Amino acid sequence: MGRDVIIACDFASKEETLTFLDKFTGRKPFVKIGMELYYAAGPEIVKEIKARGHQIFLDLKLHDIPNTVEKAMRVLAKMDVDMTNVHAGGTIKMMEAARRGLTREDGTSPILIAVTQLTSTSQESMEHDLLIERPIAEVVTEYAKNTKAAGLDGVVCSPLEAGLIHEACGRDFLTITPGVRFADAKADDQSRVTTPARAKEIGSDYIVVGRPITQAEDPVAAYERCVKEFVD
Repeated sequence: MGRDVIIACDFASKEETLTFLDKFTGRKPFVKIGMELYYAAGPEIVKEIKARGHQIFLDLKLHDIPNTVEKAMRVLAKMDVDMTNVHAGGTIKMMEAARRGLTREDGTSPILIAVTQLTSTSQESMEHDLLIERPIAEVVTEYAKNTKAAGLDGVVCSPLEAGLIHEACGRDFLTITPGVRFADAKADDQSRVTTPARAKEIGSDYIVVGRPITQAEDPVAAYERCVKEFVD
C-alpha cells in the first residue's frame, strides 16, 4: 500500500464540498469526511463523493461501549468507504468489537484505524486535562500497540510519532498523520506538526491535509504540491 495525501473536506455543507471537489478535474484525491460534514449532509454525501471517483476516509472517531461500536460499524460496513476509525482510548475490547462489526460476510473490510492522541493535544493538556502523566510519545506508542493487538490496521498519530510507531508495531502497521503544514504556513490549532516532506522522511503512510489545501488560493496546485513533496 503506497503513500497518499488525504484532503480533509471539513466543510459545513454538501454544496460547499461539491463545489470544492469540482475543481479537481484530473486526479481524484482521497478525501476525508469528518463529523461536521457527515452530520450536516448525512450518508448521502458519502455515496455522492464515492460516485465521483474519490476514495473516502470516514472520520467519525467512534468511542462508546463495545456493543454500541460494533453495531455502528455494521452500518458503516454497508457504506462504500475505504477507511474509518475509532478512538484507541476506548480499550482493546472496544476496538475488537469495531473490527467485528466492520468486517463484512465475505471477510472484506475497509481500513480500520484508531486515534492515539489528537494532534491538538499537547503534553501539558494531556497531563492537566486527562491526568495522563507519561510522556506523550510513550502514551501514543502504547495506544498503537493496543490497536495492533486488537487487529486494527493502523493509527492516527502525529507525523512526529510515525517512526516510533513503525518501530514498535512494524512497517506494515499504517500511520495516518494529520498535523501537516507547508514550511511557509502557520500551524493553526495543531500542536504537533511537520511538513509533507518531513512526514515522508519519518515514515507516514498517509497524510491528512485540510486548510493548507482547502483554504489555498489554488487548492489543486496546493494538493499537487503536497503530492510532489510526500508521494513522488
